[in-house]
This record gives sequence, structure tokens and C-alpha cells, in this order.
Amino acid sequence: MGGARSALQNWIYAQQTGGVFVLRIEDTDAARNRPEWTEGIISALDWIGIERGTYEGPYYQSTYADEHTAAATRLYGEGRAYYCDCTRDDVVARSGNKHTGYDGFCRDRALGPGEGRALRFRTPDDGETVVTDLVRGKPTFENKLIEDFVIARSDGSAVFLLANVVDDMTMGITHVIRAEEHLPNTPKQQLLWEALGAEPPIWAHVPVIVNEKRQKLSKRRDKVALESYRDEGYLAAAMRNYLLLLGWAPSGDREIVPWSVIEEEFRLEGVSHSPAFFDVKKLRAFNGDYIRALDAEEFAAVCAPWLGGTDTIPAPPWDPAAFDSTVFAAVAPLAQTRIAVLSEIVEYVDFLFLDQPVTDEQSWNKAMKEGAAEILDAAGAAFGALDEWAAEPLKAALERVGEERGLKLGKTQAPVRVAATGRTIGLPLFESLEVLGRERTLARLATARTRLA
Repeated sequence: MGGARSALQNWIYAQQTGGVFVLRIEDTDAARNRPEWTEGIISALDWIGIERGTYEGPYYQSTYADEHTAAATRLYGEGRAYYCDCTRDDVVARSGNKHTGYDGFCRDRALGPGEGRALRFRTPDDGETVVTDLVRGKPTFENKLIEDFVIARSDGSAVFLLANVVDDMTMGITHVIRAEEHLPNTPKQQLLWEALGAEPPIWAHVPVIVNEKRQKLSKRRDKVALESYRDEGYLAAAMRNYLLLLGWAPSGDREIVPWSVIEEEFRLEGVSHSPAFFDVKKLRAFNGDYIRALDAEEFAAVCAPWLGGTDTIPAPPWDPAAFDSTVFAAVAPLAQTRIAVLSEIVEYVDFLFLDQPVTDEQSWNKAMKEGAAEILDAAGAAFGALDEWAAEPLKAALERVGEERGLKLGKTQAPVRVAATGRTIGLPLFESLEVLGRERTLARLATARTRLA
């Protein structure tokens, strides 16, 4: 989710300024990179509207390894970096503090490259590094508080800090928009830019995204994968809108706005410094509003994957041959006002395409209490005698059944609803029975009555 928000912010800024959005896969850590994960990133970007072919890339950091090595060699040759054979245990033993940073022990030992020797950047002893940040102004860091950090491993491969800088220089990156958790790395990267004789980019560190406990979103603890929300049935337009509200707001007292308005009004300078709360309940409400705004044809189209199944969406519980698009069209407007995510459509309409409904046992126990058998008998008789099988006559008939027993309609219809649809919650009952049809409705009432007996 955080990566998707940053991608959208970069994308909008590039569009506004006539720039180019660049997708780079930082794959130098082989254990954390697989081809299918890269495809997942590209697919997720496609879904939220950053479509392949409209940006540069994907580039792969590993293809620039020679440039990384050349930069490390240059910094070493110019005395801006030195080799170090200290282990973490060595540093802790000297300081007695396991939380301390590197102490510069190897600065003047004049070690050359070799096994077990990492290359460290020689941080200036004095002065300060000022970061120009479109969100946070000009954060300032004292150089003496920045440790001599590693820029290349003992095998010669560059670590992220150096590789990232060299790649940005090579690609002509002018602006870097990313989460605030990267801000502590920024003075180090800026020192590398300056040491390599180049002007650093403009930075923008946007607020971290937190959960309801105000903890930073974590893939180990929270549902953060964009694809999981897509496969649950969130609309791309709703997700785009909501993600951009995490730390920013459009003008006026509104939150749901067309993408064209976001593209016009979004400003990095208007992004908040405070952590942004990822509220799943609010996202669901957003999505429900977007679903209700669809016309009938659009709604049918976005529901189609859940009505038939895909590689990532489970097939519905009915036989594909039993699905009838005309029947679905008859109840779709009723379902559209009730679902918050598209995956919920299945449990609202499955009773129409199954021989027998999927009965929720909790619903059965709640509805089939004392008197339920009598209601089912009376409802079956009343429905069977109707001349017109339609919602209004069905409702009037069941109201009479309830009145004869001193019951309100809500109490009377509960056993009928569970018998016909399998659940206590669903589409309006009488419209559902109209679409289900006389024969199937009466058969289900009889089946439920038999089970009660």
C-alpha cells in the first residue's frame, strides 16, 4: 500500500511537470527478489492506472553493477572511502555499547581491499548536510553525527545507498518521492552525490502509513499487498482516491473526488508531516460509494470475475451452466446498494443459481425458533394460492400470515428468508422470491419444513 501511494504521487508529479515516471526494480539482494514478484509490482501498477508503456522501465539495478563498482573504486581512489575489517562484535567490544554506531577505527589504517573488508564512506568531520525536501522543508543533519557507513561489501558489490545514488545519477533522476522512513538515509545519499560531483535530486518524504494502533503498516502483521485488495473486490478508482488521501486532501469539504481533480490539485507541498492512518473501514465505505456510482452495465462488468472465477479469484459455488445473466440483471440493482466489496456479490445471489441454498447454521438457529414450522406451512399455502407471483402480492400474503398470529413482518419473514436464501441477511426478500420463482420458492419452504419436523 505504501509503495502504491508513493508510485501514484511520483506519477502525478511527473504528469504535472511534464516529467517521466521511472520504474526501477532494486534487485541486488537476490534473496528478496523473484521474477514473479516483479510481475506482481507491474500488474498492481497497471491496476491502479499506471499502465505499462506509459512510463520508463522496468529497469533493474543489477544491470548497473559495473557503474556501482566504478563509483566505489573512484571514491576509494580519491580518499573518500576506506576499507574496514571490523565486525559488529569488534565495535561493541570497543565501545561496550551494542547500540553505538561505527567508531571510525579503520579510518587511518590504510587497509586495502581483501576478504572480510568492507568499503566505508569517509563522512566529513564537521559541517552539516541540508536536505531540500518539498514536504519537510530543509531538514539539517550534523555530519559529525553520521557514522562512516558501508558503501560496498567485501565481495565488491555495492550496498543500497551507493547503488541507489549511482542509478539515480545514471538515469537523470531529478525528484525522489518516498516514505519518511528513508529520511535518515538521505543525508548519507546526499553526501555520496556531492562526493561524486553531482547535484542531488529534490527530495519529498511523505508520511508513514500506520494501522489502527498507530503502528507502521507491516507485511508481517497487516494486510498490505495491493493485489489482495484487488482480489477482494476493491475498485481501482476507489483505491487510487483513498491512497492519495493518506497525508493529503483536496480542496473543500470533500474526499471522494474524480481522478482529474486529484491530478489537478495534488501538491507535494500540501502533504502532511503526520503519520497517515490506513482505515480499512473507511476504505470499505469509499469502495461502496464507488460501486453505487456505477451504471448497470459497469456494475455487471466489474462483478463478472466473481460470478465466474479467475486465476486469483475462487470460482463461485454454483455450476457455471446454472448461471443466468438475465436473472442476475434482475437483482443486480438490489445487490449494488448493499455490497461494499465485489466479492460479497456471491453470497447475495448464490441462492438463485443453486438447487438448494447454502444454509448458514447460525442464521437457521436464529430464525427457526418456536412457531417457525407453522409460519412456513402458512406461508407456503398463502404463496401457492397467489394469482400473481410478484413482490407486492408476496409481501401482502406474508403480512396476513403474521397478522393472524400477532406477529410483525420482520418476525414472520425470518424463517421464510432462511428457507429460501439460506441466510437472515441478504437482498430484499420479496423481490428475491419473485426472481426465484413460484416452484423453487415453494419447494424450499417444504424442504425447510421437513428439516424442522
